[in-house]
Amino acid sequence: MRITEFLKDHLLYLDGGMGTLLQAEGLLPGELPERWNLTHPEVITRIHRDYFDAGSHVVNTNTFGANCLKLSDTELEAVISAAIDNARRARDESRGTQPKWIALDIGPTGRMLKPYGDLDFEDAVEIFAKTVRLGARLGADLIVIETMNDSYETKAALLAAKENSTLPVFVSNAYGEDGKLMTGADPFAMVAMLEGLGADAIGVNCSLGPRALYGVVSDYLKYASVPILLKPNAGLPKAEGKRTVYDVTAKEFANDVAELIRRGVRAVGGCCGTTPEYIAATVLATKDIKPSAILPKNITCVSSYTHAVAFEGEPILIGERINPTGKKRFKEVLKANDINYIVSEGIAQQEKGVHILDVNVGLPDIDEVAMLSTAVTELQAVTDLPLQIDTSDAGAMEAALRRYNGKAMINSVSGKKESMDAVFPLAKKYGGVVVALTLDEDGIPETAEGRLAIARRILSVAAAYGIEKKNIVFDPLALTVSADANAAMETLRAVGLIRTELSCHTSLGVSNVSFGLPARDLINGSFFALALGNGLSAAIMNPYSVAMMKTYYAYRALAGLDPNCADYINYAQAMPTPPATAAAEPPRAAGETYASELQRAIVKGLREPAAALTAELIRTVEPLLIVQNEIIPALDRVGVGFEKKTVYLPQLLMSAEAAKSAFEVIKENMKGAAADRSAFVLATVKGDIHDIGKNIVKLILENYGFPVYDLGRDVAPEAIVEKTLELHAPIVGLSALMTTTVPAMEQTIKILREKAPFTKVIVGGAVLNPEYAASIGADFYAKDAMEAVRCAEAVDRAQKK
Repeated sequence: MRITEFLKDHLLYLDGGMGTLLQAEGLLPGELPERWNLTHPEVITRIHRDYFDAGSHVVNTNTFGANCLKLSDTELEAVISAAIDNARRARDESRGTQPKWIALDIGPTGRMLKPYGDLDFEDAVEIFAKTVRLGARLGADLIVIETMNDSYETKAALLAAKENSTLPVFVSNAYGEDGKLMTGADPFAMVAMLEGLGADAIGVNCSLGPRALYGVVSDYLKYASVPILLKPNAGLPKAEGKRTVYDVTAKEFANDVAELIRRGVRAVGGCCGTTPEYIAATVLATKDIKPSAILPKNITCVSSYTHAVAFEGEPILIGERINPTGKKRFKEVLKANDINYIVSEGIAQQEKGVHILDVNVGLPDIDEVAMLSTAVTELQAVTDLPLQIDTSDAGAMEAALRRYNGKAMINSVSGKKESMDAVFPLAKKYGGVVVALTLDEDGIPETAEGRLAIARRILSVAAAYGIEKKNIVFDPLALTVSADANAAMETLRAVGLIRTELSCHTSLGVSNVSFGLPARDLINGSFFALALGNGLSAAIMNPYSVAMMKTYYAYRALAGLDPNCADYINYAQAMPTPPATAAAEPPRAAGETYASELQRAIVKGLREPAAALTAELIRTVEPLLIVQNEIIPALDRVGVGFEKKTVYLPQLLMSAEAAKSAFEVIKENMKGAAADRSAFVLATVKGDIHDIGKNIVKLILENYGFPVYDLGRDVAPEAIVEKTLELHAPIVGLSALMTTTVPAMEQTIKILREKAPFTKVIVGGAVLNPEYAASIGADFYAKDAMEAVRCAEAVDRAQKK
């Protein structure tokens, strides 16, 4: 039986941890666990067999870190072949009578994708694809992508799995205590993207114990229409002598997991610290629980890399300004390949309060495929709003959808067969909410009933492509009343009919209704109000239009969507006087105030403007004063937002890059003046090739003036000590992502204490916490880059006393 069929009616028991068990078997610090498939096959087989005997239906192959970044092509194939053979042998030897499957286990690369890191998206896809192709050819039954803490890398891995095999794919992400991934995605955003890409089951693993993941799992259950899986840690780790132990017992673990199964979780197992004992206890505690039905949620939503926007009650504003139609200046920008202008326009619209940005760069004179993909990528580097990809070029649409980090809105398809045949396969493959225009080969029907008929046909064809009704939003097309006095009323009737007859959402390009008329805002604002009253879900509109924004805030207050009319009052108090319809430099939203344009550029992550503004300012202001009064305050503003969870990692990194570009200008004018901060030696410990966290810390520390000596990843303790002694560095930062490499961190600290007692050690990584850090001898635990800065500043101050 295929595992996806089994999941429909049964609980599915997964396996537990591997790394901690291998450590108990003698895995050395820095040794690659995946090589044990070849050197210690009997150990790997016994662990798999113990999990099958405990009741697991699925064991993951010992291939979590098996990829071409760690292993040559020849060794990669040998490792994956041995790993699958070991699991297959365990299945054959197991005394368990339950159905059994072998999952090809795929973990993160340890590299951060562009624009925040140096790994290109397509390179990441190919790295995962090599592993997938081998696993599929060598006999895996399914693919499990797990412990992903970045939505973009998750997408790369899932695309690789879908494009290079026909196996079922389960995807599991690792969430922090704040309920978000490292790069900011919340559960709703991940559900939206992963379901859109066609994952067969999705869920949560690692990071925390089961009880601490209740909130994240509850969100998955609220939004997902596919089975939910859960593989939590056995609580939090701590060191007892040379052993790493966890603070949740097998019985406690099983009882907590049982509660989540009652709430609807369908597949359960364990991660760090769990053993066959934990799985056996879980099976015993849950075997009599009847699985909850997996129900479709029918939520129409799009997402970015941080959050989802749902079409539920609240009217959605889609900013229309990134579009060359009728905009001479924008056409010039596109021809000049001025991405900064496009990015600035996106940020300005976000400041005005739109929920989604429309992105249209279609001009005959440019390479739209390249430009649209670039615009989408650059916009996502500086704004977390979902994007509406707006093009009639199928090639440009696919290039942009492939690179998009989230579930995009797709603008558009029509009732023409040619259009549906081009767009729907892309929507099915990459996910997305498709804007469907109610026109066909015969044009736009004059009546609302005619448009409704086209909408029905579009839904029928979409279903044949496997696209659900929830992923179609209809645009019944606003036509100008200057040419047809009845045009507006027919469009409004169509909005109402689609809403009531089809239970579908609608979107309109509102300003089309006033084309050819003077004082267009008067018409647009009134038409917008009428459309909202008829059930309009979303409007593609100009957020700089006072009339449109007045209507939006007034409607929300009148419709009971604005508690205590708070948003309306704030808007009314900040409303521009006298009114303006648009401006080259639009007024910013209330609350978005900056001491200078340079600070704004840094906060918003605008690299080139930050450099240009610094170059202008340095003509009249001393370089060190610019650092003290402009750059550091801007970084502090972003850093405080990051610590308060109002700013997410990608925004922090882009702000740091903008600050870095400003610093480069400063350095050119300081003629080699030395930094007065303490030297900071930084490394990922022996055996660990994951350097995302380390690289983030380096970037932020350098922006705060610390000279960072980055030794790289997989660094031996002796090399770290040698550099520390050479520099007499008062600070050493050590990073580890995996439980199997924490002993190498502990060993490094021990040698530092002997050879360099003057240095303070800061540690960080997904498997650590303050108690565990203290137990291995660290002076500080930094949960993120900003906390590392605070620790470094404390040491630096102490050094200067």
